Amino acid sequence: MSSPIALPRAVIYDWDNTLVSNWDTVREALNHALVSFGLAPWSAEEARERIKASLRDSFPRIFGERWTEARDLFYAYFAAHHLDGLTPLPGAETLLRHFHERGVYQAVVSNKNGKFLRAEADALGWTRYFGKLVGAQDAEFDKPHIAPVRMALEPAGIVPGQDVWFLGDADIDMECAHGAGLVPVLIGLGEGSGFDRFPPAHRHIDCTALHRVLYGLVDGNGDTISLQTAVETVPTRTTPAP
Repeated sequence: MSSPIALPRAVIYDWDNTLVSNWDTVREALNHALVSFGLAPWSAEEARERIKASLRDSFPRIFGERWTEARDLFYAYFAAHHLDGLTPLPGAETLLRHFHERGVYQAVVSNKNGKFLRAEADALGWTRYFGKLVGAQDAEFDKPHIAPVRMALEPAGIVPGQDVWFLGDADIDMECAHGAGLVPVLIGLGEGSGFDRFPPAHRHIDCTALHRVLYGLVDGNGDTISLQTAVETVPTRTTPAP
């Protein structure tokens, strides 16, 4: 089944595993905190399923009353290493440039701490593409709440709606998009088990694939095209959440 689309007015991106890869460092920092607390480290598969919510939402569940101590251990490790393993994902900058050149407003809503998020965008030279980079603790609530979405769109005076896309790799991104009334666009295979409740409007294996569709949308015939990449079901990870 295919779905017609038009060029959006604005695009909001998740950050990790959507535009960049920094996964190993995130997992290493978390495992540093877990081991320091006498807990078992998480495998790559466990981490991919469990690391989606922001730290202030997830750490109290993992570490209990001492979660702020674990937070400090995590941040100290991550601050020392997060730029070392930072890698743009295939097609990410090409996609950012494509929207930028066509006047589409772009922003980021991530559950990564805002300080680290903006440092990584600066390191890649990507800050110029975004009207706002919203990380965890920047808004009153974190993703999937609508608060960071509103903050991300505020500089452009854009109200959340169907002329705004939300690109992300996980079910929490699709949940955020649905809750804010945005068009949910899945990048990758899909991380999480919530896609039955929060399905994507369309899905692309990576940013390169989405850019190919957009190139036809802008430079082809007509204002809209029919997406052959739309899906009704999405593969999900099966590791149970904590």
